[in-house]
Amino acid sequence: MDPGNASDKPASAIASEGAKAEDSLKEESVERLFERARPSLAVITVPGRDGRQQGLGSGFVVAADGLIATNMHVIGQGRPIAVQMADGKRYNVTSVHASDQFLDLAILRVDADGLSPLPLGDSESLKQGQGVVALGNPQGLRHSVVSGVVSGRREIEERSMIQLAIPLEPGNSGGPLLDRQGRVRGILTMKSAVTANLGFAVGINELKSLLTKPNPVPIENWIKHGSLDPHEWQTVLGANWRKRAGRIVVDGEGAGFGGRALCLSADDPPKLPYELAVSVRLDDETGAAGLVFGSDGGDQHYGFYPTAGAPRLTHFEGPDVLSWKILAQRATSHYQKGEWNRLKVRVEENRVICSVNGHTVITQALDAPPTGRVGLAKFRDTQAEFKNFQIGKTIVDPTIPPDLTAQIEKILGAKLSQEGLPAELIEQLTPSSPTSALALAEKARELEQQAERLRKLAVAVRQSQVRAELTRLFTESEDRVDLWTAALWLARLDNDEIDVDAYRRQLDRMAADISASLEPNAAEPAKLAGLDKFFFQQSGFHGSRGDYYNRSNSYVNEVLDDREGLPITLSLIYMELGRRLGLNFEGVGLPGHFVVRFRPAEGDARVIDVFEGGRTLSADEVVKRVREATGSAPTEEQQQAMTKRAILVRMLKNLLGAARNNSDEGAMLRYLDAVLTLTPEAHQDRWLRGIARWRSGDKRGAKEDADRLLEAQPAGLDLEQLQDFRAMLERPED
Repeated sequence: MDPGNASDKPASAIASEGAKAEDSLKEESVERLFERARPSLAVITVPGRDGRQQGLGSGFVVAADGLIATNMHVIGQGRPIAVQMADGKRYNVTSVHASDQFLDLAILRVDADGLSPLPLGDSESLKQGQGVVALGNPQGLRHSVVSGVVSGRREIEERSMIQLAIPLEPGNSGGPLLDRQGRVRGILTMKSAVTANLGFAVGINELKSLLTKPNPVPIENWIKHGSLDPHEWQTVLGANWRKRAGRIVVDGEGAGFGGRALCLSADDPPKLPYELAVSVRLDDETGAAGLVFGSDGGDQHYGFYPTAGAPRLTHFEGPDVLSWKILAQRATSHYQKGEWNRLKVRVEENRVICSVNGHTVITQALDAPPTGRVGLAKFRDTQAEFKNFQIGKTIVDPTIPPDLTAQIEKILGAKLSQEGLPAELIEQLTPSSPTSALALAEKARELEQQAERLRKLAVAVRQSQVRAELTRLFTESEDRVDLWTAALWLARLDNDEIDVDAYRRQLDRMAADISASLEPNAAEPAKLAGLDKFFFQQSGFHGSRGDYYNRSNSYVNEVLDDREGLPITLSLIYMELGRRLGLNFEGVGLPGHFVVRFRPAEGDARVIDVFEGGRTLSADEVVKRVREATGSAPTEEQQQAMTKRAILVRMLKNLLGAARNNSDEGAMLRYLDAVLTLTPEAHQDRWLRGIARWRSGDKRGAKEDADRLLEAQPAGLDLEQLQDFRAMLERPED
């Protein structure tokens, strides 16, 4: 039970009190239902960085001591939240009591008591054609009501949803869906993009599981979710700056002239001369985002950024258009619209040199040396992403070696110019038109196929780099392997944009924050208590229940961002934080459930279930859990500490299982390649990869796996079946 809950009963019991004796309830008019439910309705607002209202949604009371249910998308991430009841009373949100991104549900705790909870019914017993009533704040029209019927059930993005013949609008989200007896059967979630008189709701039974097992996060920590580290960055003039997968992401309009907003490095201004660089990608090329330098921390600064697809150098000397100068703007073919582009500025005493993707595009003389801070900027309502921000005396641009370029051009078969179409070539081909046009179209199709093969080759090379890094990490002795770094590289199998170093620094800072909260020379019990408080209570790390098999739960970087994961990924982060505090943890791979064993310097070891909020498991509970998973008591081997290599392989097996369930053979091959990189003698996995290679058309690779298995003659494999498979690979195709 959440220690912040003042009631003696679980919230689910409180919320369901009015749902007892359901059969005795009679249908009521819409007017009467609304009159009864209105005191339980809430208007939920979320402000933007400028303090003005950014979002508005609905909610309803589910516990008298201050629990309000709504949608996750209503409250978003990292924002203050305001709740106002129908009687006009406003309440402070003290915590996000529970949340689930997959189910799109959240429960807020407000500083109140004596509220009027709505009774919760059973969403599974809803019948097609049954009359229902939707309450909420559509388009900001507060405390509105509309009636309709249940028109069916639909799977939307792998979620079971109640389909409604009811017009829903923005602002309805999070409101209750009542049956004609006044019981909540669902939470209004979305309107149809196809027709106006169609909406969807999440079944109320999904909310009940959150009430039973909450994952509370104090509001002061919720506001920090996804926020930039203040030790590294300072935001100026608003907009929504946050981090994701090691990148900086920004949206929302800034408060400065032109919708301008800055994100400045917290480091001291560099001394001249210096260089700064960043990779940036814009969602809309009509926007603008890039580098700033010479900033006074407010309205004055220089900027170099693409706008409308052309790099621009500007100088802002104040807050309005009269103090803004465009120093230079150059269209260039080196800028790739819609792609990642590397911007770099060299700042000297009397000039700046600006480049895009390694090519100088602007050299501009200055009247005075630009002194001040450096960082990032965005303009208007631009959505942009930044990665690989650097400052230094010199920054070496990544270049492609000429011999590698020649090798790739040899693969292509011919060098194609990136410049405009030559007029003389058009003149030569014109007399043979339309034959020449048909030939060119056919050649274009060939090149498109070739480009697709090259993209696949690029992906394969990146995955090979990940496997090479895993191999390098494990050349060290097991005790010297950095498990956190290895797990981040594993996540790069599916996302090559992950900034491994950024996530390493983030975990180190989290451990430093825990240490700072402890007394000097704190003993092990105090360190463990500090870790638990930070991990579960302050940060809200919790087990994923609504979307357990989502691949994101197996990527430690996303688990760190979202505070939600599988037993093994949550345990890994918990152990790595503990290791940085000097605590002795080991991972135990119980069948079907990963747990952590804490071995103190003095006293008995403890088994900790991180997925269940850090609960200590007794020996009997461990036996019971394994019996439930396997039908028998755990063996001694099943309770032994896992090696770091084995932990990574188990994470890969989770990903492999998800890929198999989704019939994603490309992903299966990625994970099997990594498994065999870490455990080359995993014969069953090699046999599985051989089959997957054959199915994907890689006969040569399938033969290699089959030959290696036939040479090893491993026990446990059907060698006759393996020989038949190898013989089949030699048969000519029809």
